[in-house]
Amino acid sequence: MLNEHTLHQLRSLRLDGMVRAIEEQATSTAAATLSFDERLTLLVQREIAWRDDRRVARLLKAAKLKLSSACIEDINWQASRVLDRSLVTTLAGGDWLRHARNLLITGATGSGKTWLACALAHQAAHSGFSVLYVRAARLFDELQVAHGDGSFARRLIQFAKLDLLVIDDFAISPMGPAERNDLLELLDDRVGTRSTLITSQLPVKAWHTYLNDPTLADAILDRIVHSSHKIELKGTRSMRDGEAAATM
Repeated sequence: MLNEHTLHQLRSLRLDGMVRAIEEQATSTAAATLSFDERLTLLVQREIAWRDDRRVARLLKAAKLKLSSACIEDINWQASRVLDRSLVTTLAGGDWLRHARNLLITGATGSGKTWLACALAHQAAHSGFSVLYVRAARLFDELQVAHGDGSFARRLIQFAKLDLLVIDDFAISPMGPAERNDLLELLDDRVGTRSTLITSQLPVKAWHTYLNDPTLADAILDRIVHSSHKIELKGTRSMRDGEAAATM
């Protein structure tokens, strides 16, 4: 076992994962039989794993997911016969994020839109992508406040840097001119460079009418629909059984 001073120096270098591994090796009879190179390799691997875990934890905390426990592994495929397993598996791989494509999830209340969105966002964070979840109504309220305090431009820059922005419950209430303009500004900064995931009870084909401004509707939908994957969920309790289904 290294002396306490050396361990302190390792901590000061932020090699906490390595310190923990050293402490474990000190009490392991199996570790004593390993060569120096083998033990060093294990220490380095432990440090890398520790840093990866810390990074994922930070990304998940910053994501503010409504359903933080939602994950792809918990999808009940038998109960979700309307869900395209090959598409979800592809999405879980993250290429849509790497290519800055969008995802639109629609369906009735209780069909699992928010749960699936959070599961995919959770997977994105585990893959190292920065994520933020926000309900549409709160997003527009926040942008309205930003106009008032002069932080609107700065907030748009922050949104533009996110690898994945999840906008939940889009089109759940009427949208006015200010909200339409803010949405266009927000999407314009992200088109072709970052991905946006939108959930809505309203079918995508009805969004143009909902936006109630032909010119802005064309511009907004051009930025989200034509480069998107689409999932239309049917029925209720479609993602998981039991306790989790009650949250959707």
